[in-house]
Amino acid sequence: MRDNSIKLLKSYMQKKILLLFGIVFVAFIVRFVFLGSIAPSLTWDETAWGYNAYSLGIDGKDEFGKFLPMTYLESFGDFKPPVYAYLDILPIKLFGLTEFATRFPSAFFGTLTVFLTFFLVKEIFGKEKEDLALIASLLLAISPWHIMLSRAAFEANVASFFIVLGVFLFLKAVRERIVLLHFSILSFVLAMNTFNSARIVVPLLGILVIIVFHKKLLKHIKVSVISLILGVVLLVPLISFMVSPQAKLRFNEVNIFTDIGVIDRTNQEIKNDNNSIFSKVLHNRRFAYGVEYIHHYLDNLAPQFLFIKGDGNPKFSLQDVGQLYIWEIPFFVGGIILLFRKREKHWWLVPLWLLIGIVPAGFARETPHALRIESALPTFQIFTAIGLYYFTKYLLKLKNKRMGIGSLYVLGLIILFGFVYFVQNYFFHYSHEFSGEWQYGYKESIAYVSSVQNKYKDVYITESLGRPYVYYLFYQKYDPVTFRQEADIYREVFGFVHVKSYSNLHYTDQIGKINKTNALYLSTPGEKPENANTIKEFKLLNGHTALVAYTL
Repeated sequence: MRDNSIKLLKSYMQKKILLLFGIVFVAFIVRFVFLGSIAPSLTWDETAWGYNAYSLGIDGKDEFGKFLPMTYLESFGDFKPPVYAYLDILPIKLFGLTEFATRFPSAFFGTLTVFLTFFLVKEIFGKEKEDLALIASLLLAISPWHIMLSRAAFEANVASFFIVLGVFLFLKAVRERIVLLHFSILSFVLAMNTFNSARIVVPLLGILVIIVFHKKLLKHIKVSVISLILGVVLLVPLISFMVSPQAKLRFNEVNIFTDIGVIDRTNQEIKNDNNSIFSKVLHNRRFAYGVEYIHHYLDNLAPQFLFIKGDGNPKFSLQDVGQLYIWEIPFFVGGIILLFRKREKHWWLVPLWLLIGIVPAGFARETPHALRIESALPTFQIFTAIGLYYFTKYLLKLKNKRMGIGSLYVLGLIILFGFVYFVQNYFFHYSHEFSGEWQYGYKESIAYVSSVQNKYKDVYITESLGRPYVYYLFYQKYDPVTFRQEADIYREVFGFVHVKSYSNLHYTDQIGKINKTNALYLSTPGEKPENANTIKEFKLLNGHTALVAYTL
């Protein structure tokens, strides 16, 4: 009898392992197939990641000559956490300076997050909840949100992995092996050095779990203190950067509290009320900014954003599929209700993690924002998984077994249809419709310019579509050492970088005002002078002209 029980248990475990690897395989396929060509082109941020990794791999310096940057990489008007570039060095060494290699870390860690979610859910709800963990992993594997962010060089996607890993290791440490606390801290530090939003989310999550588990941490005071010291030491460079003018400038550029429109509106409201004391209290700018923050925060929980249309930026959404599938609505809502009713193990972590994950996006002017709240994943999928898990159990317990099984088949077909619809649209239609959002045309135009560049004294390239210089560095595989020697670089007061020229390539936002012979020009159709001689057009995948090469 005992032997039979052991055999059944082993068989059960083997099936669960096979299911998990099947889910991970699906996640791998939809994240890696055609990774270099869908999305259809690299954005300038992606290109910068690739070229900086290429440069670091050659002599340990970034594109502007900073040796082993630890706090930030200079990137146009931004100062990005550097971890993604370091993670990209090996793929670029292996596969060359290509679109595939540049996006490899995001797709790789996105796939690992699916795998890790299984173990995270078991750690939150208990080992007996393997079926729930499998459902959560599956939902993340087929998530439109997570797939699209995994298929581009979005550092947020890698940061999300480190947050999930950090939480998992922390729970494992306080329950089982306290030494894992060191690795949890390391993972959280890596997250904070990967994406800006994580610099808000991680400390808040850290405070939460320390408060909840303080008694267990105090039982292992030596390990806890060492972990704390380790975290502080590793964060010293980051903290010094976060109080720098560069960090403040970036924050002021994107946050709502520098929007003077709010101040103008409150001043006008006070004026309209004849400057009364009551009005000054009611229309206080601090109160107004608080209301603005709440609005922006709640935008990221709007049903239209989550289930219907998704993010308004096509880089993060198909525009006709939500960040979550529409069929998830009843299970997501049901999952929330069931979670609070059953309160199993560390259940509280899921809703609080979700709420904390959205905090950074509330500060931003642009909302909702799927990228800035990715730190909240996979909590959305866990809520849906809870609803699905208990609904499935209910169907299997029905007296009418045929009805229960039949209902499960119908549910499975609905889920499959939603996934197939997304995949079909993404892989076969998305690029054609939205290639312009991905700066499509630069690669093709650069190939042409490179072939004729030596025939002209100067080549002038428009900056109206972004930062073209980095595309030329990337696709020409331009030697970083040579670039640093040749580049004419202009830095604004706070460090914003503008590359004006190198070699015979000149980059300008005033291309229509340049009137030189023996020069080649590359601009948008609207910038081309009427007397120009069009040599070649470079079209988007929908047939519209993106760039034009011409002479005067």
